[in-house]
Amino acid sequence: MENDRRNAPLFWSVIVGVVLVDVVTKAIAVYALVPQRIPREVIGEYLRFTLVYNPGAAFGLHLGDKSRWIFTILTIGALYILAKLYRTTRPGDWSRTLALALVCAGAIGNLIDRLRSPLGVVDFIDIGLSPDLRWWTFNVADMAVSTGAFMLAWVLWGEEKAEGVQQAQAAQLSSKPTEI
Repeated sequence: MENDRRNAPLFWSVIVGVVLVDVVTKAIAVYALVPQRIPREVIGEYLRFTLVYNPGAAFGLHLGDKSRWIFTILTIGALYILAKLYRTTRPGDWSRTLALALVCAGAIGNLIDRLRSPLGVVDFIDIGLSPDLRWWTFNVADMAVSTGAFMLAWVLWGEEKAEGVQQAQAAQLSSKPTEI
C-alpha cells in the first residue's frame, strides 16, 4: 500500500490532467467542428481538425452493433489489469508510474465518450501528407494511450532485462566453489 501512496501524486495528477484536457478538447471539437467530416486546415494538409465519431476502437476497429459495449467491457478489464500493475510498482519508479497513468487516463477519456454517447468516441486530430495519405483521426486520449503503452513496453522490457542480468549473476555466484 505504501507504493500506492508514494507514487500517487504523479499517477493521479497525470490521470486528472489528461482526462480534463481530453474532455475539454473534445467538447470544443464537438462545438466548433460541425458538421462532422469537414476538414479544417490548421497547417495545410499536414494537420487538420476534422470531427468524426468512432463507434469502434483504435484504427477504426469495429465489431458491429455491439462495438460500444464490447469495447466498454474490454476497457474496464484493461483498467483493472493496469490498476494491478500500478499496485506492484516500486516506490519512486516514476517512468513506470507515468506510463501506467497515461494509459489509464487515455482509456478513461475514451470510456467517458463511449458511456456518454451512442455515436462513439470523439476524434478530431487529422494528420497526413496529402488528402489521400492520412493517419486515422484521433484525440488526446489516443495520444496518451499510445505514448503510455510505448513507455510501458519499454519499462517492462528494461525490468525483464535487469532481472535476467540479476539471475545470471546469482547463477554465477552459486556455481563458484566455496573456499575453506
